[in-house]
Amino acid sequence: MITKEHTHFFKELAQNNNKEWFHQNKKRFENEVKAPFLELLEVLLATLNSWDERIPSDPKKALFRINKDVRFSKDKSPYHTILKAGFSPDGKKSMLPGYYLGVDATSIHVGGGLFMVRPPELALIREHIAKDSSTLEAIVKAPDFTQNFGWLKGEKAKRLDKNLLPAAEKTELIYHKQFYAMAEFPLEPFYESERLEDEILLHFKAIKPLNAYLNQAFD
Repeated sequence: MITKEHTHFFKELAQNNNKEWFHQNKKRFENEVKAPFLELLEVLLATLNSWDERIPSDPKKALFRINKDVRFSKDKSPYHTILKAGFSPDGKKSMLPGYYLGVDATSIHVGGGLFMVRPPELALIREHIAKDSSTLEAIVKAPDFTQNFGWLKGEKAKRLDKNLLPAAEKTELIYHKQFYAMAEFPLEPFYESERLEDEILLHFKAIKPLNAYLNQAFD
């Protein structure tokens, strides 16, 4: 279970984001922060695997590294101040729809769908929306989705190919270049609580129909 140590560690890391401090506190990170997070992922994966057996069941394969890639970043601080995990078929960096979890010092970030969409996949998704826009509209307007996430998020195109304009008259969702949902809520009420697992899965369940719809575009 995630404890107050998770918050303490990341607040201190934000003030001491350097290799010397991290190495001095590495055992603390491994035992008090990373290990409980992996335990949480293992519980979540038991349910996610029952929804989609293609999602790898090893929690370590879902976990993103805390080390940052600073090669192309102006911010050269070496570590993320959040633990993140991705659950998708073919792994956390898959181009297929999946689920996301991030826990920083004070907040829990829960989401899913498609964050990175390459042009070939985007073309397939828009073709799918053009054929069946009503289902996507129903998914993002469903009470479970709106109560947990509000509305579908993601960048939008300003223009569409002419053949997609008739579909655009039915739904503005076809303009999307990303198709994901994201919610954020406080961590503090969930210290050492099994309710956290239930809350995360509640959000994942609300995303599940969106992922199923997007997957149909690739079938």
